[in-house]
Amino acid sequence: MPGAAPDTASLATVEGVVGHGRRLGRELGFPTANLAVGAGLLLEDGVYRSRAEVAGRWYDAMSNLGRNPSVGETERRLETHLFGFSGELYGRRLRVELLERIRGERRFASIEELRAQIARDRDEILKRINENNQ
Repeated sequence: MPGAAPDTASLATVEGVVGHGRRLGRELGFPTANLAVGAGLLLEDGVYRSRAEVAGRWYDAMSNLGRNPSVGETERRLETHLFGFSGELYGRRLRVELLERIRGERRFASIEELRAQIARDRDEILKRINENNQ
C-alpha cells in the first residue's frame, strides 16, 4: 500500500541496506526486508505497525523486531513486510519507521502456528491503517 504519510510520529527509525535472511518470510507468504539492528535501539521486541521508504516512496508495512525464537535465531534484527510492494530489495537502502507496537515477540510451537499468527497480525495492522486513514 503506497502512500503512507511520512508525517506521523514514529517510535523509532531504522535505516540500512537490506540483507539476506533465511527466506522464511517468503515461504510463509510474507516476504520481508531484513535490517541489522544496533544495540542502541531500546524498543521492546515484538510486532509493529510500521511504514517503509524505498527510493523516495512510502509503503505501509508490518515489522518484527527481535530474534525469531520460533526458528532458533539469536541475532536481533528488524524484518519488515511492505504492503503493496513488488520487486527486489536485497542490497537496497531502506528506512523503516516503527509506529505502534501490536504485540510482544513469542515462540510458536510450529511453523503453521507462526504463519497463522502473522496473518492475524497483518489483519490487525491493516485494520489500524484503515482506521487512521479515515
